Amino acid sequence: MRRLRARWSAVADRVEAGTPADRDRSVDALRALAILGVVLGHWLVTAITSSEGALATTSPLTRMPWLAPVSWVLQTLAVFFFVGGLVAARGHACARERGVPYGAWVGRRLSRLFRPVAAVLGLWTVAAGGMLLGGAAWETVHALLRLVLSPLWFLLVFAVLTAATPLAVRLHPVWPAAAVAAVDVWRFGFGGPEWAGWVNVAAGWLVPYSLGAAWARGRLDRRGPALALLAGGAAGTAVLVVWGGFPASMVGVPGAAVSNLNPPTSAAVAFGLAQCGLALLLRKPLARVVARPRVWAAVALLNLSAMTVFLWHQTAMMAVTALGLTSPVELPGLHTAPDSALWTAARLLWLPVFAAALAVCLAAFHAYERGGRGRPDGATAGAGDGGGFRPAGPARRQEASRV
Repeated sequence: MRRLRARWSAVADRVEAGTPADRDRSVDALRALAILGVVLGHWLVTAITSSEGALATTSPLTRMPWLAPVSWVLQTLAVFFFVGGLVAARGHACARERGVPYGAWVGRRLSRLFRPVAAVLGLWTVAAGGMLLGGAAWETVHALLRLVLSPLWFLLVFAVLTAATPLAVRLHPVWPAAAVAAVDVWRFGFGGPEWAGWVNVAAGWLVPYSLGAAWARGRLDRRGPALALLAGGAAGTAVLVVWGGFPASMVGVPGAAVSNLNPPTSAAVAFGLAQCGLALLLRKPLARVVARPRVWAAVALLNLSAMTVFLWHQTAMMAVTALGLTSPVELPGLHTAPDSALWTAARLLWLPVFAAALAVCLAAFHAYERGGRGRPDGATAGAGDGGGFRPAGPARRQEASRV
């Protein structure tokens, strides 16, 4: 244990030494919290159960709606898009100052975004084929593939918004928010077609993304806008849930007539605005926390592995579940139906096991995400060009400090 602490201290010292003094570490901390929220949210509200020889997915929110407040804490996608808008706007501005063409800038960002996807698709193509050839039920393969592939919608939306960054920096967030409201009124008030809701997939997440672009322009540096976002967003969410008929859960619940997330509704947008306001208010406390070298190293390394964590956390959970099937008895919180508080308590005990499996995935696939580059020792944050870390050479230090 002492040796591990000494090794971690050495890594932390190298990361600290490679970080520019004027680095805004609170931005990286917000992104790390957003990533953790997504991962823990999926691990807690997704259950894989066995029935009649096939695996199926369900959610504890179906039978335990009182768990809806968990989604208020762990549905952090708005914060991720908020920080993404900030980072992209700053990165694009820096690229323009250096004379980098838009095509080169967006191509670099999108290639870094989608590069790790090939590994996930390749492995699961082989795995799905092997399961089918081995006699696994199609329902089982479909359920597992859906868990793996469903998060990829986020990457597609993020890619579109990244490509639209020059537009987002000129767009006031009120316009995409108004579009979401108009679509919701049409769908729920006048019986419009369900497909119209998918307009909100782009418009809904464009709200926090364009808000992040406004942050990059210095529009949200004062405390007043942050308080207004938090108070207004929270009040709007309460009104829409209590009197507007929108669900209390901020994630989709199987079997529910309406989902706040697929596609985003006005309630999800209002909730996201409140999250963005809270994120702004937390910047200074977070900056004090991540000023500690060991804490900063953890945040930096999580940002470095963000895509690997996002893409493989469901696989890690499924790997543990599959191994658990070898047990002669059903394992509480892993294979049992999520229908009681006991399941929730047991599930919490499985989280460290899921994390250990994810660490194995990180060890196997992180180098591929980084394009074969080596360890991040002595690395510096590079949120302006995608949120990762690069070796801290003089030129990289200058670029990272600017964005």
